[in-house]
Amino acid sequence: MNHVTVIGAGLAGSECAWQLAQRGVAVTLREMKPEKRTPAHVTDYFAELCCSNSLRGAGLENAVGLLKEELRRLHSLIMRCADATAVPAGGALAVDREGFARMVTETIFSHPNITMIPGEVTSIPEGDVVIASGPLTSDPLADAIAARLGGGKTLNFFDAAAPLVSYDSVDMNSAYFASRYDKGTPDYINCPMTREEYLAFWQALATAQEAEVHGFEDKNVFEGCMPVEVMARRGEDTLRFGPLKPRGLIDPKTGKEPYAVVQLRQDNADGTLYNLVGFQTHLAFPEQRRVFSMIPALREAEFVRYGVMHRNTYLQSPGKLDRYYRLIAEPRIAFAGQITGVEGYVESCASGMLASLEMAARLLGLPPVDFSQETAIGALGLYISHGSIGDFQPMNINFGIISPLTYRVKGKRSKNAEISARSLAQIDELVKGDLWNAYSH
Repeated sequence: MNHVTVIGAGLAGSECAWQLAQRGVAVTLREMKPEKRTPAHVTDYFAELCCSNSLRGAGLENAVGLLKEELRRLHSLIMRCADATAVPAGGALAVDREGFARMVTETIFSHPNITMIPGEVTSIPEGDVVIASGPLTSDPLADAIAARLGGGKTLNFFDAAAPLVSYDSVDMNSAYFASRYDKGTPDYINCPMTREEYLAFWQALATAQEAEVHGFEDKNVFEGCMPVEVMARRGEDTLRFGPLKPRGLIDPKTGKEPYAVVQLRQDNADGTLYNLVGFQTHLAFPEQRRVFSMIPALREAEFVRYGVMHRNTYLQSPGKLDRYYRLIAEPRIAFAGQITGVEGYVESCASGMLASLEMAARLLGLPPVDFSQETAIGALGLYISHGSIGDFQPMNINFGIISPLTYRVKGKRSKNAEISARSLAQIDELVKGDLWNAYSH
């Protein structure tokens, strides 16, 4: 039986191990939990969601919605577990954080072709291997990867997780349920603020004390997950055009849009926990309590988890990895997840899917699956591998990296829907064709 070692049981590693095992490949899954955790991890489950519990937009007019649908049609384990543990989130897909991770973990452990070995990996094993060690790759393994790549620049940025509050501690006399522009179901708790309340909150946030950063020399911030206090320092109205944007959130008590709105999104299936949307933060814990309690609806809020900030490490992938996430200089080694420069939960899952399909194809003596740039999953692989990219930065899936239509469609939403339809038609042809059937034992 063919054998592959998968390092890391996050979203990418779990998806990768499962897809390989489904194709008759023996998988040794190496995961340092429960023996060791990173600062961002709080459970021993696989596929733990360390930041938000949202997998973002569900509609096919959104690029991430398209990517999720592609993965569903490719029989993704992560998407199956996400759909099974979904919680109300308006037009987004959010999950019960613990229920989702538990389901992934139990499914992985139950597969007869997967052997789990706990403990930290400090060197790259011999044989075929997929390194899905994530954005919090431990220093010894990161050093081993850098040495294998010939040294050079490895890039770090900081990522931040938002606080959680208990639902019963939110003052609903000062808040209301609604979704923006009444789209979808009214799943978000909206906490309105007057101009005076907002200005006091903004000034306190912009001057609040941050927690110390240990072990790192800089404070580079990734724009896609920027701490809320960093946004506040960029100007008085930055938050009101960002996570506190009031557009389309009419307050039923006034019939008008508030000056600013803080949104809370359900974080577990029971609806007892909510996270502060867009409030990833690196403030000291007492400062989080002091400043966030200035939001009227959260004056008496119980913070069941404060926000934390942690390092994310990713490769300078262009020129190092190919479109299948293989190391060009040594194709037996592949990478998957955020360490490759894809950004986001769904994107990490997609990279694990693609890396596993290529490796399974090679081991089974089959040609690789050709996901074109007209598909979201193919476009991501091409983005991280394209050698002409200058200042390489982590990237969420977006329509800008997917091949444009060859004909004109009026309206952005209609154009995006057409791109999605074209992509899904390709995925459907792939899945029902002889080539895919050869992969799917």
